Amino acid sequence: MSGIFAYRDGGSVVSGEGLLKGSSISVQANMSVAGWPTEAGSLALKGFKAIEDATVVKSLRDQGASIVGSTRMSELGLGLCGDEAARAVAEGFSAIALVTEHLGEARLSAAKAGLIGYKPSYGLVSRHGLLGLIPSMETIGILARSAADIATVMAAASGRDERDFSMPVEEVPDFLNGSGQPGIRTLGWIRESAACLETDDRKAFQRCLEGFAKAGLTPVEKSMKEFDLFRTVHQIIGSVEASSSAGKYDGVRFGYRTPSAKNWNEMYLKTRGEIFGPVIKPFLFQGAYYQFMEYDVFEKACRLRSHLMREVQRLLGEVDALVMPAVRRGFDPFEAASVPALYDAFLFTLPANLTGLPAVCFPFDDGGQARCPGVQIIGSRLSDAGLLALAGERMQTTTKES
Repeated sequence: MSGIFAYRDGGSVVSGEGLLKGSSISVQANMSVAGWPTEAGSLALKGFKAIEDATVVKSLRDQGASIVGSTRMSELGLGLCGDEAARAVAEGFSAIALVTEHLGEARLSAAKAGLIGYKPSYGLVSRHGLLGLIPSMETIGILARSAADIATVMAAASGRDERDFSMPVEEVPDFLNGSGQPGIRTLGWIRESAACLETDDRKAFQRCLEGFAKAGLTPVEKSMKEFDLFRTVHQIIGSVEASSSAGKYDGVRFGYRTPSAKNWNEMYLKTRGEIFGPVIKPFLFQGAYYQFMEYDVFEKACRLRSHLMREVQRLLGEVDALVMPAVRRGFDPFEAASVPALYDAFLFTLPANLTGLPAVCFPFDDGGQARCPGVQIIGSRLSDAGLLALAGERMQTTTKES
């Protein structure tokens, strides 16, 4: 248990009244809880303690939740090396875990642990108080055993926050009445994504589609010839944003400072060289290169992002949602120790982060041959409640049939 939490609340936490009365929730160590160490898994933030609760933490507490501790995480939330959020839920130390989603972290950690992993529509949950990294893509994802628990957390946590200027003014989905949302009947699967699977995994995914058909849904084959661009565009834009975001970690105001510098300039350079690990450092180098040496490449990536978003919207105009595999055999996100390995492992989850669309990943097992460790459904913007309702229905069916 000691390896799960970066900090565990030792006091007697009693939840109050509200939607989440009696619920235990863990947060990652990059989400601010007043007085708690908030080091985000990085030497860059060594010794830093939050001075106030993040908006999401305050919202959950106001609805009766107990925040039981902050889980260990990958450095600055990029990837899953060292991440323990799913283990906290799987082993019963918390009923629900909040996870930063940059690449698909909530969904892939859920897939490994047999949980439901959910990424909300961008801008539904405030990021105020989150020590973020890729601001135009990151969201606060949720891990739980049931879709109903996730829906309740979203009912408590979603909504406008004046301190997060990236949040659009939109009507929040009715998460407590997911069954009343527009039904998902057609699922588009992208031919080019399935082609990235090994033969056995491709067959397993096709059996999952057959399982959806047995459940009354209609899988529809779709093509997106530029599917491979999601990886390239995410990496360019993500690294540039990360390089800019990490500029504040300089050893001057907080965190680690090198002990061996002879002057101010050397202190800055050495500190920056020492504080980042083997995945974050090259990612930031890449971002700095595109930002200062090849800015036209970054601008082109931004234009391609807009194009990919339009293409996904086109597909979602033809079907109710998209279905894709989540896991690639031989590419373990918990072992990805380089930037290329990271993007290999998260290949299928990148589109939802790049486009800002909601996605939910859950284990699929119809009691027969259609077993898949993690299949993800991506919906149109603000279709979150309907996605969670579908995941809940499938999980209930799985429980009855297995």
